[in-house]
Amino acid sequence: MRLIPVAAGLLCSLATAQKPVPEPVRAATAPATATARSDLNLLGKADTASGEARRNENVQFNLIDNNALKELNVRLGTTATVFDSFRADRRYFGAEFGNRPQGPIHLAPAKPSSFHGSAFLAHGNSIFNARSFFTVGNLPPAHENQYGLSFGFKPWRGGFLSLEAGQQKIRGNVNGNIQVPLASERVPTATDPAARALIQRFLDAFPAELPNRTDINDRLLNTNSPQRINDNNLSGRLDHALTARNFFSARYTYLTQFVDAFQLVAGQNPDTKTRAQTAQISWSRPADASTVVNASILFDRVTSLLVPEPNAVGPYVNFSNVITTLGPGSTIPIDRAQNRFQYTAGFSRNRSRHSYYAGGGASRRQLNGFEASSHRGNLYFRNDFRDPVTGRGYTVMENFLRGAPSRFSGATGNAHRGYRQWEAFFYAGDSFRVSAALTLHYGVRYELTTRPNEVNRIDSIPYDSDRNNLAPQFGFAWRLPRWGIMRAAYGVQYGEIFPVTYSQMRYNPPANAKFEVQAPDLFAPFRSLNVPVDPNGRTTFLSISPELATPYAHLYNWTWEPLASSVWRVQLGYVGSRFHKLLLMQYQNRARYIPGGDNSTATITARRPDARYHDLRFIGNGSHGYFDAARVALVIPRWRGFSFETSYWLSKAIDLGAGYTNTGSGDDGRQSLAQTEFDIWRDVKSVSPYDQKHGFLLRGAYTIPKTASNALSRRSLVGNWEISAVVLVKSGTPFSVVTGSDAPGFGNVDGDQGDRPDILDPSILGRTIGHPDTSLRLLPRSAFGYIRPGEPRGNIGNNTFRKAGIGNVNASLSRTFAAGGDRRFSIRAEAVNLFNTPQFAEPWRELSSPNFGYITNTLNDGRAFRFTGRLSW
Repeated sequence: MRLIPVAAGLLCSLATAQKPVPEPVRAATAPATATARSDLNLLGKADTASGEARRNENVQFNLIDNNALKELNVRLGTTATVFDSFRADRRYFGAEFGNRPQGPIHLAPAKPSSFHGSAFLAHGNSIFNARSFFTVGNLPPAHENQYGLSFGFKPWRGGFLSLEAGQQKIRGNVNGNIQVPLASERVPTATDPAARALIQRFLDAFPAELPNRTDINDRLLNTNSPQRINDNNLSGRLDHALTARNFFSARYTYLTQFVDAFQLVAGQNPDTKTRAQTAQISWSRPADASTVVNASILFDRVTSLLVPEPNAVGPYVNFSNVITTLGPGSTIPIDRAQNRFQYTAGFSRNRSRHSYYAGGGASRRQLNGFEASSHRGNLYFRNDFRDPVTGRGYTVMENFLRGAPSRFSGATGNAHRGYRQWEAFFYAGDSFRVSAALTLHYGVRYELTTRPNEVNRIDSIPYDSDRNNLAPQFGFAWRLPRWGIMRAAYGVQYGEIFPVTYSQMRYNPPANAKFEVQAPDLFAPFRSLNVPVDPNGRTTFLSISPELATPYAHLYNWTWEPLASSVWRVQLGYVGSRFHKLLLMQYQNRARYIPGGDNSTATITARRPDARYHDLRFIGNGSHGYFDAARVALVIPRWRGFSFETSYWLSKAIDLGAGYTNTGSGDDGRQSLAQTEFDIWRDVKSVSPYDQKHGFLLRGAYTIPKTASNALSRRSLVGNWEISAVVLVKSGTPFSVVTGSDAPGFGNVDGDQGDRPDILDPSILGRTIGHPDTSLRLLPRSAFGYIRPGEPRGNIGNNTFRKAGIGNVNASLSRTFAAGGDRRFSIRAEAVNLFNTPQFAEPWRELSSPNFGYITNTLNDGRAFRFTGRLSW
């Protein structure tokens, strides 16, 4: 996903002081293929060239919104990226973390060439792979095939047509650890026959196998489940010279991914179908030798269908992580279609010492479909309630088997909506060569976003259009005699209010209603699903601030490239950003503590101040973010067959409850959940979920020389092989310890999860809990205490511990052979996670769970080999 920005800028020549300052270094960021993965939430992809190992597929996330980017941030962390100048025709919001800036949609005219093309086949097979850390037994059979064909030719004079098609088919088994009931916990104890039948249905969703990793945890089962992924892609591009000064380009792409998801327990994950298509046309006209004008139109459509698999039990059932949750999540099913129509125009002109550019554009967004939120119903079993005779508290499993949930939440009504929105931008900029030693870059960008509208007038979005987003930018490049080149840049960058943020209005009355029941009867709440909405009924209500505005950031950086030798280049840099108006969801109307009163789970609803509602969820610009990083990079472009680049960065990211990717919805809303609704910033301010202190990347390659003195080389068996390797080392990202229950004796009994305990041994704060053999010693249960009755929150901070870091090596061996004429044949063997090093996930963090402190999963997969052959002509 992320490439360290070291090579591109350091490969430029550091000329003498009499020559003009060279063009700004272009920072290497995530490649376009990686950007497509995060934009479309595609599985089965890994940016191995940046040191990424294959992700462990048993760490599931819904393939929607920006979830892939958030998963990458938490699993891999971020990459401090320095941009030596900012162009006003691009958006750099969040780019300092290694993300690709959003650039113009224009297609630059392609130069016609003779017939050429390539075909490739790549294969991976489990017989060459290694087991991951927790795998029991041999690896089940699995394979991956990817193949494609591309070619281009001149269909007529002045025209050029290129076509590309490919498929990827992954047939494998996902290995993972799940928590299953013990042999003594597989018979319901409920007395009601109907309740017993429902509980048995839930029990039958778990594998019949008993735990087989009792060396780690009494309920831990390591097992496998098949998963099938089918990718298809097709694209075509036509370039044509209409006249000597008018060029036309058109492109169409179509991509699909179908995921038949793994199910370690029945119904655990949704099956997903993603379809994306883009149609684009561009026109370019060089008005003269120094001026170019262009215009483009683009249409893209993405459809996402996420549905429960056929064996799902129906509701979402949560067991406080004592045993594995029965899913899928409460936001499934989703049936979404999003269309965007984009129109842009611009021009550029080089005149004297100036390089001017200006332009603008507009886009129309259409969002249609059904998106659930608790419409299947959610059951929560916790450590709660007491035996009326002995006074002993019941455990999660005892409550489950006797059919006594702590909470039920559900929704009813119509959640199908269609939203429409316009966006526009205008920009102008210039690069001014003041002298041979100094170049200035300056520009301004203006963006506006209209208020979204629901086409059937069911919902009304409360905030106004945002029309005051002005983004100035400035930078310089200065050659210092005998000191090299210094560059600095500053710019204001705007983000967006995500469609998933404002579309949550669909869950409000009168068309839809969300409700909850504390300490419910097992069956009664289900009868409230799929019934007409009671306009006077109590509901969970979402409100959006009428002052909601687009998040923005001040982004600034500095680099110094000292004078270098003919062999090496070095770069020192700093990048910083300050985010403002980040989206944050607040949970209000929580149950109050009544001194001397009944403060049990059953009275939560009665203790809420506003009797019209359950939760009041409020979305506003409630968070800020801070990021600072220092980076040093060294590049040896070519030396005796070696090429080498390495970089190290020291960074820190802090936020006030929500980072730059937070949408204020779903899991994001829970991530920013404070322990109480008062004094929120004090409670949630911490390092960001993607914060990493240290990062190191090394990439190197060596080409075996072909020498006449070597007989094998003369027969082309040894010479010209290229050996390359990538080493990625990073600190772990943070996590929090939580109580795991809101019930009396554990949490503050205010009706919302997210309570954190008291810290009794502050000496353990800041520890890295990085290996299953030491996790219980480094994170002892005795170091924490539950929230005392009447206390609003625990005293431990947010994100006070870190999970294991990353230490990964990828390597490859490749060579290209001449195959006669212009034909070439390339072969490549690649090892991902060469040394089979596990990247351990965070330990179980729920203090009330018997699994607390155990590490039972890895975030990466075991060593895998991949073989590729390509024929080019």
